[in-house]
This record gives sequence, C-alpha cells and structure tokens, in this order.
Amino acid sequence: MRTIARSTAVAAILLLTAARLSAEIEVKDDANGIRISTPELNAAVNKKGYVTGIAAGSFLDKKSGFHDPGYGLDIVDWIMESGSDEAYRDKLDPELVYKFNNSFHGKTPKRSIEGPQICTKAKELDPKVIKGPDWVVVKQQYQYHTAAPGKKTGSTWEQNIVFQTGKRFFISGDRMSAVNSSDSMFFRLDMPGHIKQNKGDTFSEVYLSYLETIGGKIPSSEFVSDFAPDEKFNYRRDKNKVPERFIRAYHLRDPRSGKDGPWLAGMTLDPESVYEAWCHQRGHISFIEEIGGKPIKAGESFGAAFIVGYFDSIEQMNQTYDQYKGFKQLEAGTGGWSLK
Repeated sequence: MRTIARSTAVAAILLLTAARLSAEIEVKDDANGIRISTPELNAAVNKKGYVTGIAAGSFLDKKSGFHDPGYGLDIVDWIMESGSDEAYRDKLDPELVYKFNNSFHGKTPKRSIEGPQICTKAKELDPKVIKGPDWVVVKQQYQYHTAAPGKKTGSTWEQNIVFQTGKRFFISGDRMSAVNSSDSMFFRLDMPGHIKQNKGDTFSEVYLSYLETIGGKIPSSEFVSDFAPDEKFNYRRDKNKVPERFIRAYHLRDPRSGKDGPWLAGMTLDPESVYEAWCHQRGHISFIEEIGGKPIKAGESFGAAFIVGYFDSIEQMNQTYDQYKGFKQLEAGTGGWSLK
C-alpha cells in the first residue's frame, strides 16, 4: 500500500510539474525583436523598422487560430495639441505638419508639439523583458527629438506590456513625461489597431461601446468607401457623454472561408482618458485614439492603461472590462507589475 501511495504521489508531482512547464511563457530575444509565446497567445515586439506595441500579424489566438489583420496593436505617434500650425508650417519639420480639412484628418485643426511619429520614424528601439513565474513584461521607451517652434524636445514615451498565462489578452500602459506645457496636450495611438480589409473580407462587424444609440455594432458594409474621421463613428469627450465602458473591437472573419472568429478588442480602462477616437475607412480602417486633451505643465506626465486581446462575445468583453475598469497606469519592474 505504501508503494502504491508513494507511486501515486510521485505521479501527481510529475503531472503538476509537467502542467507547470507546459504553462510557462517562452521568450526569444534577438537583434530584430522579442517573440513571446504563452499557452494562449503568440506575439512579437519589433526592435527595428515599424516599432512600438505589438508587431503586425504576430498576435495569434491559439484557441481560434486567428491573428490580427492590421499594422500592429497599441502603436504610438506624436505628441499634439489643439490648434492649427498654418502660421508656421514653413518652419516645421515636414513630418510634423498636420493638414486638416481633408478626408485623411477631417476638419478639426490640430498641431504637433513633438515628434517624430515614433512607429515610422524612430527606426529602432531597445525593449527589455522582465520575466515572472506566470507573466512577462516588455518595457520600451523613446525620447522625442523634434519640436514645433517655441517648444522643447525631450519628452519621453514609456510603454509596458504584460502577458500572463491563462489570458487571451495583454494589459498595456502608455505614458508621456512632458517637457512642454499645453492647454490641451494629447498623444495619438492605434487602439486596438488598424484593419487591413477589402469589402469586409477580414471582419464582419465593428463594436464601439460609446455608440449607444445604435447598440454599438456597425456592419462591415459601412466601410466599403473612404470617409473622414469626423464624418461618422467619431467620439469626442467635449461633445459626447463619457461612456460607462470604452471598448473598440472588430469581429474577425477568415478571408478564405468567410467563417467568423473571435472579437479582437482594445479597451481603455479609464474612459475619461480618451480625448477623441475614430474608426474610419481610408484604404484601411483606421482605429485611432487620442489620450489626454487636458492642461499639462512641463514636468508632468499623463497616459492610460489598456486591455487588448481576443474575446468570444461582447458580454465577455464587458465582464473583463468591469474587472479592470478605472485603472489609469501600469507600472512594472523587477519586483512585478501593478495597475494604479
């Protein structure tokens, strides 16, 4: 009996060990980027080329076999403010010029404070990995080095991305430490990310939680022809009621079979953090959010926390959102990570 009991105990320990090992997160780090594999997800973070956030096409949901069909997730651009740059465009770095009254940017005047657009112009970042027992954090940052006339350079963007075992989503935080002051400073990012599509071949519908009058759902047929960001499906904090939840998602579709997959959602955990957000067609579907839009003094910082990942239903998205609602900042270090 003792031999049987001992054998059973050993077998149980081996099974637990095997389960623990199978649930570990694998990380591969080389000169080009960081590749992460959890039991639920695959993802990559680029070090070169198109940087910030999660690399395009790398975010795989192992449950369904679907991956993101865009240019990346949680991708970061410039620091901006309200107002036009028309009076001094001839003195701006061409990359900082912001033209409006067009289908690309819409009618609202805005201007860049600092640049460059990190995702396309930084060219190279140096992300770092912190690994815990059942989680991995990727940390990266960038210091802006161009600015509008009369503005300083040197504001710093920081991003933390947390992957956990047992989750089909990651938690991220983006934060700006400003060296300039502004009455309405904000930064722009893709949340969750743009959609490459041709007449709805990669998705069947979009969900925007703040479009309560139509139940939040928009069929893919609304995105056949190009339209401006402020033409429809636009959210502005100064014109719209701040919603209970700030969720933007699209229902994935297999372009070959037409079969529906899961929802890929981006959630801003503090709805008040969003200054403006749009979802418009411009050759692809552009999912852009602007974070901040409030007075900031030099030396202050601001940002937001997000959840990005796969969900089987809107109800599941809402349940997850409500577990994390209200968090504004994600901090991470060698001792662990936490939402604030």
